[in-house]
Amino acid sequence: MPSYKLIYTENKGRAEVCRLLFALAGQEYEDVRWSRENFQAEKRNLLFGQIPVLEVDGKQYAQSMAIAGFLAREFGFHGKTSVEQMEVDQVIGIINDIFSALIKRYHEQDEEKKAAIGKENSEKTYPKFVGFFEKILKNNNTGFYVGDQLGFADLAAFDTLSKLDGINLDDFPLVKANKEKVESNERIAKWLQDRPVTQF
Repeated sequence: MPSYKLIYTENKGRAEVCRLLFALAGQEYEDVRWSRENFQAEKRNLLFGQIPVLEVDGKQYAQSMAIAGFLAREFGFHGKTSVEQMEVDQVIGIINDIFSALIKRYHEQDEEKKAAIGKENSEKTYPKFVGFFEKILKNNNTGFYVGDQLGFADLAAFDTLSKLDGINLDDFPLVKANKEKVESNERIAKWLQDRPVTQF
């Protein structure tokens, strides 16, 4: 069995879906959480000068979704068939669209424009994409995004939903029920209870 080290900050951010995959798999790993000072000191030693980084037997790999996809495949959470793998990637594509909207607001320096982007995200952008989640769950009709058991797509959607402001999941009952399935999984529930408390 390989040895794993996940390097990121104290926050959930781009690494939390990887931590959720480790938790669901019951796989031991080193959860390294750097301060800003640690990161600046070590940045030149990183593969692309950014985090998260996954070390597998001491070799570095980067790009958060590439890392998460690798872990999902290694642990058997990335679909059982090529069609299911495409369905997982379909959900990840929606998540990437959501992150584009999130990042746009985060990087906006003008407070008035930032507020306008936030309003647009909460009232239109996020509901549109969460509506896509609802449609996928309805079409699959198992309570899960892909197949009939908890996997990468469910964890990634769960993590993404936790980052969205102003979304009322009562408007998306299948999404809400899936989120509750993730939270009630014994291994995930333990991770959510034990993980460090961070702002985001």
